[in-house]
Amino acid sequence: MKKQFEGAFPVLITPMNEDYSVNYEGVKENIQYYLDQKVPGIVVVGSTGEFASLNDEEKKEIVKIAGETVKDTETDLLVGIADERTDKVLEYAKHAEANHADGLLLINSYYMTPTEEEAFEQFKEVNDHVSTPIMMYNNPFTANVNLENETIYKIDKELDNVQYIKESSGDIRKVRAVADNTDLILFCGADDLALESFVLGATGWISVAANIAPNSAGKLYELVKAKNYDGAKELYKDLLPLCEFLEDSGKYVQIVKKAMDLKGLNGGPARKPRLGLTEEEVTKLKGLMEKLD
Repeated sequence: MKKQFEGAFPVLITPMNEDYSVNYEGVKENIQYYLDQKVPGIVVVGSTGEFASLNDEEKKEIVKIAGETVKDTETDLLVGIADERTDKVLEYAKHAEANHADGLLLINSYYMTPTEEEAFEQFKEVNDHVSTPIMMYNNPFTANVNLENETIYKIDKELDNVQYIKESSGDIRKVRAVADNTDLILFCGADDLALESFVLGATGWISVAANIAPNSAGKLYELVKAKNYDGAKELYKDLLPLCEFLEDSGKYVQIVKKAMDLKGLNGGPARKPRLGLTEEEVTKLKGLMEKLD
């Protein structure tokens, strides 16, 4: 690992051509844009990257491109390795490690609704087979399971490679519990709770909004870190409406893709059954982007 992960990490979209094929050159160009913006880290093949709509070959090629582009830079690379099957998770983990990943982002099986014991055992098996730091991802909205606090505490106590947590339950009480009762390095995973999470001790943000406004997202963290809470609150007034639009719309992938197109970068369509934005939604997005950097 280059360093302890810290700051706002955009979780990247997977740019696509009009025929819904992956735009691999666009993947590289988008990553280079974020490197030029000096973001501290990026995440690929996550939910915002439509990982569940990609096949094995596509996922692995994206990770390969990301690893080649990010290696030898100051920016960290986190790779999503989620799958229903633990053997596939391990396969993705090994591939990510072989392609310069600095960290592995892992959510529990997202369809089968595992028990707490099954979720723990999946994290344990990956923990026991990798050397790269793991970021546990708790998101009951996409994985049907809100990991119990005691399970998170057990993972923290017993699994050495699980060093981080992306907390996306939307419950600020859970954020506080993790911060107060574990040694896990806490990352915010709910865009509309970023400021609150930073105040409670989060030192990072896996951010959908940071795709659109990487500098504003990064500045929010730096202001809180410097204890400039008044400045942070003022910036959050401009950033929060975008965060709420992303969280509440049900179209966070499509919103980011359209924003990338508007910025002259690579977005393109989302794979069906996702549908594009309405004219009203595009107009709203343009307005939200005006005040952000």
